[in-house]
Amino acid sequence: MTSNGTDIGKLLLRLTCGGLLLPHGLFKIFVEIDSIKSMVASAGLPSFLAYGTIAGEVLAPVLLIIGWKTRIAASVIAFNMLMSIVVAHRDIAFNVNDYWGWMIELNVFFLMTALSIFFIGSGSYSLSRGRGRWH
Repeated sequence: MTSNGTDIGKLLLRLTCGGLLLPHGLFKIFVEIDSIKSMVASAGLPSFLAYGTIAGEVLAPVLLIIGWKTRIAASVIAFNMLMSIVVAHRDIAFNVNDYWGWMIELNVFFLMTALSIFFIGSGSYSLSRGRGRWH
């Protein structure tokens, strides 16, 4: 595969992860932030940490989509998804749904795609053109 094909693959991965995660973050800002604060507090953490969801599900996906500071954005998303599993979904982490799908498969999907982006970088089709350590 040419480097052009590799760069298109990187673009598609960034658009998939960022584009699918962003609506979840926007929903949390406009509808669900109070319930996230309660969930974080019930886990024994300060409720202001709920605002980390905004960084992990709004700011970081936008950075992925445009391809700026991509590796940093991907690491923020990966950490956010790990925390969502530990804080919000720990009770269902080993369960399957009625169709035998893993109950936390969406969280794991975002975690793994973000980790993949962290390791491969943004590619040429990005604001940074894939240049620099954190792109």
